[in-house]
Amino acid sequence: MRLMFVYFLMDDAGSAQDIRNYATVAKALGHEVSIYGPKAVHSSYNLSKDIQSAEAVIFIFEWTTEMRYGDQLDLTRLVAKVPRDKRIVIDCDGAYNDAITVEGDYNHRDKAASQAWTDVCDSLSDKIFQPTLRPLRDNVRTFFFHAYDPSWERSLYLNPKEYGMVYVGHSKFRWQPMYRVLQSVEPILNQVGRIALVGHGWDELPPWAEFMQMEDAYYTDVSYLQKLDVKIIPPISSEEVITWMSKGLFSPVIYRPLFRHLQFVTCRTFETPAASTIPLFGLDPNYVREIYGQEAIELVLPDEQPEQKVLDMLYRPNFYANIVRGIREHLAIKHSYAARLRELLQLVND
Repeated sequence: MRLMFVYFLMDDAGSAQDIRNYATVAKALGHEVSIYGPKAVHSSYNLSKDIQSAEAVIFIFEWTTEMRYGDQLDLTRLVAKVPRDKRIVIDCDGAYNDAITVEGDYNHRDKAASQAWTDVCDSLSDKIFQPTLRPLRDNVRTFFFHAYDPSWERSLYLNPKEYGMVYVGHSKFRWQPMYRVLQSVEPILNQVGRIALVGHGWDELPPWAEFMQMEDAYYTDVSYLQKLDVKIIPPISSEEVITWMSKGLFSPVIYRPLFRHLQFVTCRTFETPAASTIPLFGLDPNYVREIYGQEAIELVLPDEQPEQKVLDMLYRPNFYANIVRGIREHLAIKHSYAARLRELLQLVND
């Protein structure tokens, strides 16, 4: 089957690695996934504007419903060519909901913005999915979209490392969960060693923040980061994510408050366990158990004496590496791209 993904593709943000992996596994399984856009000779993505060959269209929405490579005319052609029952919307950022505010994080600024997003999605398809086991709206179903690839896996030989801790991801609405992790590390900073944060917005606002009136979303305490001598690394491509996480002994898995509230999965949900690092889950234990399995509870940052958990990771890396191996086996069985693609095809044909 030929699937066309419509997605606002950026190589240093969002679900770029997922998009690339769907195309790869589709080819291996005798299908085809292309991304709507002009062909590029040196691109690692299967870009195409061949609407006529598309048997189904998958709209993947994160921060916008706009098209990266196209306009309303392109959208009209897609909708005219592919029947409504062969179109799917995957709402990756929880915007297909009423306006929600959680600890300063939000999916929409007001009711009108929520309604506008809903209207766009409803105009495209009756099949709306979100990457959570517990969608809030009755007409939304579960599809995780993000997945795990065993070929990402790096050696779990964890010493020595260039950094004690590495986090890869932009700062958008993530300062509070990151601050919790850094507060846990601060009393034992000498033992942990260097810390690196990789991505937009950690030491200065990204270029688009003021234009989009999102200064609050990218708030960080720069003086505190300087106090801890945190190294800020500019954004990297999606192909470098696991390599960079592997530079640290441990890597936090944290979500913006909205995603934590909605119990979403994200790219990092599945990328981090594949890196040569120990995932440190700043997440609800029940969620961790549900996604990663019972043993993964050992990797949760506790509310009481959190620095002791970090110290234990420093002193017993092999113990935690064995837990990560078990998580990898679990994810490879339950959350592979091949399993995701088969499920997606079934949803298309429902």
